[in-house]
Amino acid sequence: MVPNHVNIAEKYSLFSETWSPRIVGDLNENYIKIARLQDDFVWHSHEHEDELFVVYKGTLCMDFRDGRTVEVQPGEILIVPKGVEHRPYTRNGEEVWAMLVEPKSTLHTGTTNTEKTVAVEAQQRI
Repeated sequence: MVPNHVNIAEKYSLFSETWSPRIVGDLNENYIKIARLQDDFVWHSHEHEDELFVVYKGTLCMDFRDGRTVEVQPGEILIVPKGVEHRPYTRNGEEVWAMLVEPKSTLHTGTTNTEKTVAVEAQQRI
């Protein structure tokens, strides 16, 4: 196995779609993904998996069903525990670049299926 060196900015230049994660690496039983996020996403949860968000550019907002909203700035992380319903979004049309670290079994929108859901098998490796 050879080391996997990834230039994040270069990888973001390879796609423009929002809410469609791209796989940039594997770490044990996890995928390392990057995504462009813009406007609203869907309420969802992951029953068996925690989810880690690392913000690279912009401000990621995350709503939780208990009424809390967390704002994640560049250089910050947010860990959403398994089973916690959440809704990511951005404000005023801002595009956010985020990295996600999650188990390979994690479904994009949990058991919630919408037009924004991208099956794991359809998430491109770049």
